[in-house]
Amino acid sequence: MSMPERLAMPCRRVAQRGPGENVAVVDRRGVSACARALACATLLGSCVLGGCAATIWPSDWAGGAVAGGALLAPRLGRAITQEQAARSGLNVFPDGRGLPAGRGNAVEGAALYAEKCLSCHGPGGRGATAEELAGGRAALDSESPDKTIGLYWPYATTVFDFTRRAMPMDAPGSLSADQTYAVTAYLLFANALIGEREEMNADTLPRVRMPNREGFRFIDARP
Repeated sequence: MSMPERLAMPCRRVAQRGPGENVAVVDRRGVSACARALACATLLGSCVLGGCAATIWPSDWAGGAVAGGALLAPRLGRAITQEQAARSGLNVFPDGRGLPAGRGNAVEGAALYAEKCLSCHGPGGRGATAEELAGGRAALDSESPDKTIGLYWPYATTVFDFTRRAMPMDAPGSLSADQTYAVTAYLLFANALIGEREEMNADTLPRVRMPNREGFRFIDARP
C-alpha cells in the first residue's frame, strides 16, 4: 500500500463513526491520491478537535473545507467579547502616544501593589514566584545580570503598557487607568527613578528617562 493510501485510511474509518464524527469524504473531481491524502489528514484533525459532521469535498480544500456553503474550521477556544478585543488593541508608544487620561503616584501604587502584585513579585518588587522587578544590582554585562525595570527596561511607558495588558496574572486587563498609573509609579519609585509622590500621567510618564534607554539597537521596519 502506498503512503497516500495509508494516509487516506483514517478518512474511511472516520466516515464509519457515530454522530458528531461522521465526515464523509468524496472525490467527485478526480483529484489525485496525494491530494486526497492531504485533505483526509487535515479533515481528520478537524473532526477529532471539532467534532464536525458534514460532507466535505477534498478538491475544495484549497479554499478551505466547504460544507453546505459554509467554511469549516477546527472549533478551538471561544469567541472573544468586544471588550476583550478592545483591550487587545491597546498600544502605548515610547513617546506617550496611546496613554489614556488618568494619574497616580507611588503612595497610591504601594497599596495596590501589596494587594495585587506582592504575592508573585515579592516585597518591594524583589521577586518571589515571579521575576524581580526592582532591587537589581548585577549589571547587564555581568555573568548573571539582573533584568529589573531600572536596569533593563528602556522606556517607562512600557511598564504601563505591560501592566495594563497582562497584570495581575489572574485578572489581566482589570486595572483602571488610574490604578495602572499608580502601580507604574510605585515600580519606578522602587527602582529609585522617581519620587514617592511624583505624579505619573500621560504627560509626565514619557519624560522619565530610563538608565538603559540607549542599551537597545532598534530596527526600523519601514521601507
